[in-house]
Order: sequence, then structure tokens, then C-alpha cells
Amino acid sequence: MGEAKRKKDLGLYSRNVYKKVDIDNSPRLIEWIPITINQKDQFIKLSIRAGWVGIVCLILLWIVVRFIGPAAGWWIPADAR
Repeated sequence: MGEAKRKKDLGLYSRNVYKKVDIDNSPRLIEWIPITINQKDQFIKLSIRAGWVGIVCLILLWIVVRFIGPAAGWWIPADAR
């Protein structure tokens, strides 16, 4: 038996301890599409977070257009004439 196989069978660490790769072993969403259930969940969390970022950006833009721009004299709102 080779040294590497013996260490593997005994559960000892090899020299490549720091090169561990986290493999997603969750089941696939659909068997013939390489997307796992964990990846689906991560995508949903990412899209929810991106949606909230978009909402915050829209609110900030509205505050600038409605209040800060006219107060700074950059433009006059159409309903203020």
C-alpha cells in the first residue's frame, strides 16, 4: 500500500491541507441542470438584497429630485410654477 493511500485510509492530513475546496453536495434542483438547491437559495437571497438596494436608491433619487435639487436652485419643479 502506498503512503498516500495509507494516510487517506487512516484519515491523516496530507500536505495540501490549505487547498481545501468547499464542494456543494446539495441535491440538484433539476437533474439535468447543474444548479443545486443551495445555489438557488443563495440566488434568492441575493435578488432580495438587490431589490432592497434598488428601493433605497429610488428613494434617495426621489429625495434629491423633489427636495435637494429645488432647494439648491438646480431646477424648479413643474408643479411649483
